[in-house]
Amino acid sequence: MQTRWTPVKTAIALALCGTFASAAFAGGQAAQPATQQANPAAKPQASAPATSAASSSDSAPANATLRPGDDFFAWANGGWLSKTEIPADRSSWGAMASLAEETNQRIVKLIEDAGKDKSANSEARKVSDYYAAYMNEAAIDAKGAAPLKPQLAKIAAIKDKPGLVRVLGESLRADVDPLNNTDFFTENVFGLWVAQGLHDTARNMPYLLQGGLGMPDRAYYLDSSERMAGLRTQYQKHIAAMLKMAGFDNAEARAAKVFALEVDIANGHASRADSADVLKADNTWTLKDFTANAPGLDWNAFFKAAQLGDQDKFIVWHPSAMKGTAALVERIDLATWKDYLAFHRINQMAGVLPKAFVDARFDFYGKALTGTPQQSVRWKRALGATNEAMDEAVGKLYVAKYFPAENKAHLQQMVANIVDAFGKRVDKLDWMAPATRAQAKEKLKTLYVGVGYPDKWKSYAALKVVPNDAFGNAVRAEQFHYKEEIAKLHHKPERTEWAMPPQLVNAVNLPLQNALNFPAAILQPPFYDPKAPDAANYGSIGAIIGHEISHSFDDQGSQFDAQGRLRDWWTKEDMEHFKAASGKLVAQYNAYKPFPDLAVNGQLTLSENLADLAGLAAAYDAYRASGGKNANEEGDRAFFIGYASSWRNKAREAAERRGILTDGHAPPQYRTATVRNLDAWYKAFDVQPGQALYLPPDQRVRVW
Repeated sequence: MQTRWTPVKTAIALALCGTFASAAFAGGQAAQPATQQANPAAKPQASAPATSAASSSDSAPANATLRPGDDFFAWANGGWLSKTEIPADRSSWGAMASLAEETNQRIVKLIEDAGKDKSANSEARKVSDYYAAYMNEAAIDAKGAAPLKPQLAKIAAIKDKPGLVRVLGESLRADVDPLNNTDFFTENVFGLWVAQGLHDTARNMPYLLQGGLGMPDRAYYLDSSERMAGLRTQYQKHIAAMLKMAGFDNAEARAAKVFALEVDIANGHASRADSADVLKADNTWTLKDFTANAPGLDWNAFFKAAQLGDQDKFIVWHPSAMKGTAALVERIDLATWKDYLAFHRINQMAGVLPKAFVDARFDFYGKALTGTPQQSVRWKRALGATNEAMDEAVGKLYVAKYFPAENKAHLQQMVANIVDAFGKRVDKLDWMAPATRAQAKEKLKTLYVGVGYPDKWKSYAALKVVPNDAFGNAVRAEQFHYKEEIAKLHHKPERTEWAMPPQLVNAVNLPLQNALNFPAAILQPPFYDPKAPDAANYGSIGAIIGHEISHSFDDQGSQFDAQGRLRDWWTKEDMEHFKAASGKLVAQYNAYKPFPDLAVNGQLTLSENLADLAGLAAAYDAYRASGGKNANEEGDRAFFIGYASSWRNKAREAAERRGILTDGHAPPQYRTATVRNLDAWYKAFDVQPGQALYLPPDQRVRVW
């Protein structure tokens, strides 16, 4: 499968109306293949169970003089921060990653048991065979680079530019998702997303996004800082190493040309902040428009090769990239393009190639890019790959064993309470006109909320899985998913379709569907514990639920109506007030500076920060309304500590810097600081003027 910057295709990163956190797929680090450890096949050992609330040792501040009003994140998580080390195979570690690790261990046991059970159904057997084939490193090593040869031979056989266009079209994959998962990355020249049209709710449409880079973002190619220059040097060496191992001569010279081509591609790319602006993405092109707006590439031939020849309209998310890359197809020599295609195919498939390829890839993507010193053990990578190939089939195994029906019922009630609380907040907004208020209430009324798992499961009957053929399985899974997405173009959109599998530790708002997904894996301690006090649950999972609801009304989600259409349903005065309040939040986050030379980007993270703020406020209201006699100041403290505990996290510097440049989420310590905008937090912890987080009442940001 193609490697993602997020752990899997269905990642977790909130941006537009996106996912909840930074990335914790219960399935290992598919995005970061790493170096081989001493015992790659070692069975997972049971970890200590997660707890629903911070223990006294976890929450005790490392510095006894620290006050909640100085640094609430450090105060609430001091014990955990002082005693926790980031695992050697991780670039960061926190509550979500820890829970994903525990969930992974459960899932691996289920998969292995399915492999031993002769009565297991065919789907469970496929899951087991896929995982076992990936685990069979001896078989992979024995085949060497031979599985690559047919694909590299196809690239080598390209004789002219029409042949190049055909291969470029055939390489297109449905491997991006700009709205639900804020996933803009693909190594292929372009990325495809299939979803309901921005203005047409009755049909699915093909969305085309920029792609073609081997590093995470255009900034890595164009930023003039010394650190970025060093990464560019290391990346060019990585290109050469991959080409050399695959048998290419003059690898260094070829790598230099491939890298130069990527720099040219990056020059046509939109910035990460612009990518998150759906209004800039609202570009409907016909086939004639492609020829007129992006000359240099035979678009008819490209779309025919990509199985999109029957589509009359496309939504072009990144027009500048279409224009820039098309011109490069015409201008750059054929030999360079062929080397470019060869390198990226090797790079994409490295996880199912021999150890030397895996190690070389990790040297750059793990060690250099994220500062991760050690690769994940083999079983974690195998599980990550299996999750990506057969996500819902794995999820079905997990739900049957680990998600009781009573948990689903309790969570559905919490969701209803928080939706009601949000609606009441809308009713109390003195600045909102009746027409705008009616539209907002309609969005809440028609909201679909999926809890635990999808109403209808995917079928994997058409996916062929062969024991001991890890490479072939990955290729077939890649093609299977692409055909699945292409088929949607001939069917009407389904509001209840899920964008996340049940075993993903995350949550998501789906703006085009006016829907929410809360996968089963996040509905367990430390985020949700049926045995814990309501205050702690509302502060943790309740804030997450509120966050996702709020995404329907953040700077991006507020642009979609109750039917998921991109439509301005605000009065001019209401939108001006909303933008002014949002601007205060941008300024608040711009002032946070994790490093002397790098500040949080308040505009890039605005959607997430708005959702954090409104979600926390709605969760607090719902807790207070449903808490009865337990809804008191002591409960308030438990509520806010539950919120802070859910954000406990540590990251390596390289990973945090990458996140600040490319992630729509602020670092966790600043997301925790959302509390400084809620009056109840000040009362609960006696926060006074002079303390670092204190804001006078008139400077506290209030939006919803």
